[in-house]
Amino acid sequence: MAFSKSKGRRWGEQDNCRFCRDKVDEVDYKEVQSLMKLLSNRGKIFSRKRSGNCAFHQRSAQRAIKRSRFIGLLPFQG
Repeated sequence: MAFSKSKGRRWGEQDNCRFCRDKVDEVDYKEVQSLMKLLSNRGKIFSRKRSGNCAFHQRSAQRAIKRSRFIGLLPFQG
């Protein structure tokens, strides 16, 4: 079996979320390209486990996605 022995993580898992690595305080609703990476092709928001975000940035991304949907930058459905 090929498991890594560092901190109980499996191969391919990240230490921090993408927003923590970039030192982002609040996810901006106008950054449509970064928000599209957190959505499925049907428009559903990926879970924390799938997106790799921490709890703080997952809530912030969820608010940003909902705001950008409301003003028309992102679609409600795919």
